[in-house]
Amino acid sequence: MPLPKPPAQRASRLDASAYSATLTPSKPRATPPVVVAPAAAPVAVPTAEVLRLPTPTSSPAAARPGLPIKTASKAPARAAAPKRTRKPAGAAKLFVLDTNVLMHDPMSLFRFEEHDVFLPMITLEELDGHKKGMTEVARNVRQVSRELDQLAASLKTSGIEEMAKGLALAGTGHREAEGKLFFQTELIDAPLPQGLPQGKADNQILGVVQALKGLHPGREVVLVSKDINMRIKARALGLPAEDYRNDKTLEDSDLLYTGVQALPSDFWDRHGKTMESWQQGGTTYYRISGPLVPTLLINELVYLEAPGETPLYAKVTEITGKTAVLRTLKDYGNQKHAVWGVTSRNREQNFALNLLMDPECDFITLTGTAGTGKTLMTLAAALAQVFDDRRYSEIIVTRVTVPVGEDIGFLPGTEEEKMGPWMGALDDNLEVLAKGGSTAGEWGRAATNDLVRSKIKIKSLNFMRGRTFLNKFVIIDEAQNLTPKQMKTLITRAGPGTKIVCLGNLAQIDTPYLTEGSSGLTFAVDRFKGWAHSGHVTLARGERSRLADFASEVL
Repeated sequence: MPLPKPPAQRASRLDASAYSATLTPSKPRATPPVVVAPAAAPVAVPTAEVLRLPTPTSSPAAARPGLPIKTASKAPARAAAPKRTRKPAGAAKLFVLDTNVLMHDPMSLFRFEEHDVFLPMITLEELDGHKKGMTEVARNVRQVSRELDQLAASLKTSGIEEMAKGLALAGTGHREAEGKLFFQTELIDAPLPQGLPQGKADNQILGVVQALKGLHPGREVVLVSKDINMRIKARALGLPAEDYRNDKTLEDSDLLYTGVQALPSDFWDRHGKTMESWQQGGTTYYRISGPLVPTLLINELVYLEAPGETPLYAKVTEITGKTAVLRTLKDYGNQKHAVWGVTSRNREQNFALNLLMDPECDFITLTGTAGTGKTLMTLAAALAQVFDDRRYSEIIVTRVTVPVGEDIGFLPGTEEEKMGPWMGALDDNLEVLAKGGSTAGEWGRAATNDLVRSKIKIKSLNFMRGRTFLNKFVIIDEAQNLTPKQMKTLITRAGPGTKIVCLGNLAQIDTPYLTEGSSGLTFAVDRFKGWAHSGHVTLARGERSRLADFASEVL
């Protein structure tokens, strides 16, 4: 088929007549004769006859009797995708959302696939009361309000009858949401037990759920709430209630990627025959192939410890098809390889120091219980690469300001002075690193401390938006208290030559409504696994003191 004439000049458009022009078939090309059978004489079939489609009432054999020629079927212009039909109303659930779900995830309206969503009027009233301010909750509420306004704008009329039919959640471009959004358009009078006060917002939502359950007897009505007490009260009234689970990266924190894998004991026997090994720059490389390769990830750390044999500690540097390349690691447990006077005391600490000192790793996450050495090793690696290697210009330290107990109130001073009380861990580790054996006396140690302090900047999370860090070593402490949105905001601040290290203990989350599965640290570990410029290690053994180790086990 001839195409329309191409535009004569750059950036010019096709003429309108080119779209409506009837395409004429080009002259058929000659085809070689088709041989029916070896014994029969060759029969020449014109191209027009080969491409002629049979009518629905006639078969190909009837069209050309005696010739077993395959006729070309008419190919559709576009591949017909299976049409996603909405399930019947009886199969789709009706989820009633509590206010805290919308405050926690402003896009939760579109996370229920083919199911419908119901918003009680008291939920909208509570959203209106939380829209002011600059907190994360206020920003989420304002985003929810904008989404609801766009959905309501799709109504052709402002009548209650049309709104009662429900608004298609896919109307604003969220194709994954196949259900409808229903607002409470009439007064629902559902008596609750006498022990529950009628004026409380949570009890009014429970009354709406109970009334909807009676209005839709053949349909499952479920309350979705982040409030544990709300779910307990709902179940006590015989109402189905669930937690909002779509924000969780993992259902079970035990499934979180550890970054470390133990090689099987028969590793050398199964992979030794096809293994290639070579040395480059004092480092040994192994190219392996076999059933172990599909289980490996880039920058995953592997080890093999067998009694009576030399242990193997390596990192996966390359995966190509069915082969993988392992690179042996530097032993930072040896004093001659100490990083700013710090040596590793166990296997996981050695893995962590190898990642922290690797210039190709731009993003590193370290998790572990208290006393495993996360902050000390990170700070030592940062100082070594700022002062000794001149790889980064300065160190930036930040953390979430969530108090363990009651808030002590207003803190005077500049931004760095306000963050001072939150950086006690930084001061403690700097004190340990400063003892590293400076023999220049008190004046020399004081001068060293001043020089180190001049290269460390303490920043608040509140002023991170819009910044770009160039050639910096960024340490995010207590990252388990970050939401996934805050984690994304911080990581996207990285400019050229910047390394970001996130430290945290998933067992010590202080932020309300955050769990081990929905923490921003879990989110980052799961999303960055397997990337060629990131690494993760879960530190297992505490090295702070025997008292701290015993307390973490028994308390």
